[in-house]
Amino acid sequence: MSDVSIQRDVSVGTPSQQQIESKKAQRRRIDLVGFGFVLPFLLIYVVFLVWPVILGFRMSFFNWTIGGKGVSNFLGLANYQELIGDPAFWSSLWTTIVFTVISTPILVIIALLLALLVNRAIPAQSLFRTIFFAPFILPVSVVTLIWGWLYQPGFGLINGTLTSLGLKEVPWLTDTHVAMIAVVILTTWWTVGFNFVLYLAGMQQIPQELLEAANIDGAGSWSRIRWITIPLLNRSTVLIIILQVIASLQLFTQTYLLTGGGPNFATRSIIQYIYENGFTSFRMGLASAMSYVFFILVLLVSLGQFALLNRQRRDA
Repeated sequence: MSDVSIQRDVSVGTPSQQQIESKKAQRRRIDLVGFGFVLPFLLIYVVFLVWPVILGFRMSFFNWTIGGKGVSNFLGLANYQELIGDPAFWSSLWTTIVFTVISTPILVIIALLLALLVNRAIPAQSLFRTIFFAPFILPVSVVTLIWGWLYQPGFGLINGTLTSLGLKEVPWLTDTHVAMIAVVILTTWWTVGFNFVLYLAGMQQIPQELLEAANIDGAGSWSRIRWITIPLLNRSTVLIIILQVIASLQLFTQTYLLTGGGPNFATRSIIQYIYENGFTSFRMGLASAMSYVFFILVLLVSLGQFALLNRQRRDA
């Protein structure tokens, strides 16, 4: 074979500089088109999320009011020092933590039990799924209106039932020791459907061959649940706990509408206290400082839970 033919073959097999530049230009055009599709979302994200976060952090160092006054009145760390010495701030934070500690196990366990019930071959399975999940889609205003009537003394359904059974009425919304229990019951009825759906989805991913093999080996229903279903739902359980803790720490709307934070501030959450400082007392600077302290606490809890989840994944 001559040198000319060899050079021709090499030139045919190797892309020219012009072809390389053309491919780069085409790739740049594709990237620009993709960026053009993403740009509207990025603008909305920056304007309505990133910028308010930055502005809120700046506000926490000023004597900022809701009307914009105090913009130039720099306080430094005075707002943070004030909230550290504010007993109402820590009391509200403690109320939020108590609600989280009480509600999270209840919402996880009840959701698991409901999913175990519906996952079995029972009549009207789809109907039960709808019934258990339906309250979750209701607006919080509707939920608090329903339960506010249920908790009413005298003519409320719950107290009326207790009275007809010869029992004393329960001051659900007026007793400082009972009001938080009333909020937990309302929240459980309202939001347990979300955890129920997550558990049900996890159960449907369990291979039926394992359950059938255990059944052939003589394992009863409880043994299959204990040694197969629950262990295989470990990741789903960790995820549900993480989501539930974060959701419970954001307690606000149901207590604000149901009890207004009472009686005697027994159900006032930290978010409600932040709201009151910002939109009732008009101290936006102090409210921003409280928001960032609470944000750091929630962030630390979330990071700890995600670290636990990653550790379990490595051990699995």
